[in-house]
Amino acid sequence: MFPTLTLGPLVIPTAPLTVLIGLWVALAAVERAARVLELDVNQTYGLATTGIIAGFVGARLAFVGLHWPAYQDNLLGILWPINSGYHLLGGLVAGGLALVYVGRWRRLPAARTLDALTPGVVTGLIFVSLADFLGGPGYGDPTTLPWGISLFGIRRHPVQVYEIAVGLAALAVWAGSLPPRGRDGRLLLSTTATYALGRLLVDAYRANAPLTAEGYHTVQIASLAVALIALILIARQAAAATSGDDQR
Repeated sequence: MFPTLTLGPLVIPTAPLTVLIGLWVALAAVERAARVLELDVNQTYGLATTGIIAGFVGARLAFVGLHWPAYQDNLLGILWPINSGYHLLGGLVAGGLALVYVGRWRRLPAARTLDALTPGVVTGLIFVSLADFLGGPGYGDPTTLPWGISLFGIRRHPVQVYEIAVGLAALAVWAGSLPPRGRDGRLLLSTTATYALGRLLVDAYRANAPLTAEGYHTVQIASLAVALIALILIARQAAAATSGDDQR
């Protein structure tokens, strides 16, 4: 839609610029969440920063690994340019592993820390969708609905806008589900379930979604699995809380 932003002689690609702004907003969201949940703000902010750096490196290395023939004769290309060539899943895995390791090393309360990191992760995903909308390759199925956008000469579903709406709904659930003490982890689970269920529905309208060999949307499969796990854990947590109340 808007792949570049022209400022005088400068031509700035909007996708990486949007992601950079998103990282700043995501860290601000983590900082605010840490204050709300009465965590050590500096420790939590530092943990989030470590996860972002590890995710950035992991996403780049995963992309290079998947496209190694294009880099084996140009090793400098692994480091530059840095405004393209990242694998989202690789970044999420690397960032997640870094969070687990550093969080355990610093002996941070696991469940509540994950609750504080959740709005930062969702905010980051919102900006990834915005970057995809502005200058990325994603596009939706053809539609005749009035809110469709014209792309490649065809009116299509604005799937990235749908994804942003899902992210905002997930953040609203986080803000509206602040639990009493003793229910740490509920914010993570309820927000994750909301986002995963939303992506399960939204990805059905993406025209260039990655597919399995049988033709199923991989994002939908992953979203369904994540949503079911989150809902099961919510049910178990609620059952444990009810049992504890009965014993008292």
